[in-house]
Amino acid sequence: MTLYLGLMSGTSMDGIDAALLEIDLSGMRVQAALARDWPAALRNRLRRAAEDSEHIGLTEFGQLDTMVAHEFAAAAAQLLEQASVPAAAVRAIGSHGQTVLHRPQAESPFTLQIGDPNVIAERTGIDVVADFRRRDIAAGGEGAPLMPAFHAAAFGVRGESCAVVNIGGIANVTLLQADGSVLGFDTGPGNCLLDAWARAHLGKSHDAGGAWSASGQIDSSLLERLLAEPYFARQPPKSTGRETFSDAWLHLALAGRSLPPQDVQATLAELTALTVARALQRPNAAPPHNLYVCGGGAFNADLLQRLARVLPSTQVATTAARGIAPEHVEAAGFAWLAHRYVSGQTGNLPSVTGARHEVPLGALFRGRAV
Repeated sequence: MTLYLGLMSGTSMDGIDAALLEIDLSGMRVQAALARDWPAALRNRLRRAAEDSEHIGLTEFGQLDTMVAHEFAAAAAQLLEQASVPAAAVRAIGSHGQTVLHRPQAESPFTLQIGDPNVIAERTGIDVVADFRRRDIAAGGEGAPLMPAFHAAAFGVRGESCAVVNIGGIANVTLLQADGSVLGFDTGPGNCLLDAWARAHLGKSHDAGGAWSASGQIDSSLLERLLAEPYFARQPPKSTGRETFSDAWLHLALAGRSLPPQDVQATLAELTALTVARALQRPNAAPPHNLYVCGGGAFNADLLQRLARVLPSTQVATTAARGIAPEHVEAAGFAWLAHRYVSGQTGNLPSVTGARHEVPLGALFRGRAV
């Protein structure tokens, strides 16, 4: 049995998720997990950097890179203390970092995650595997999504087809086919616009349980404007982020309109559900019988009800039905990717990212001398 620790903060920037993943010959299981909130001032700086990347200076970038790493290291230490696990018992940490910019379609494609792994390795004394996305981009891929490979390992059953949707700030789907093949891509906004609208109009970090969106009415005209976004019509492989689905993108669609804020929230929830559903409705294929939801969206009852309504022939549940709590899946996934790297195995799926071939993902930062 070997332990790996995964660290993840998504595009919603609501906090750091940490998970201890136990891997042995019989499979894998999450031994312990926690969520650590970002300090409010740092979270605000990160959101400004992600939404106004053209104007972030090198000094601000360097400071954020270091500050994020210290928070990631603190999350790892907090989890080990909570689980009564010594650092020496952990083979490696898989640290995703915090994405601040993702441009796989740029003239010179790139993706940028911050959270200096040198700091994490120094503070924890544990080997750190980080920088998971750039090798896939170097091989011609999108660098995202990376979780479908983990979804296949954790939830796939040979001879059975199902789907997994991770609803973080951005939503991504994984289609696990009965023959073992895997498809996956980002569908568009998950929670990012819902959370931003709730912050602006409720003064809260999110719309708890989707109660506010459930109280509103869908505005069909606004929904049509939002669905006209070219990203939705692009064929996979594809990935996206806040650089496309920003607050400014929503305000542009709202230009000249005066709507009750709860109706905008309801329309945004419907946008997330519809774009996920359309992603699962593949040409010449029946929709999956089972859909397992993970990420923060798994706790939005209104969003789950919308998914069940727009996917009437699909059973909607959370990944807890397959053995991993929905809030732990992504952190566990990066622990698993660290295991893949340390074991000398590839980590990407070209059928998902569009890379020319399979490649190892990540780079190693030693925490202790060997």
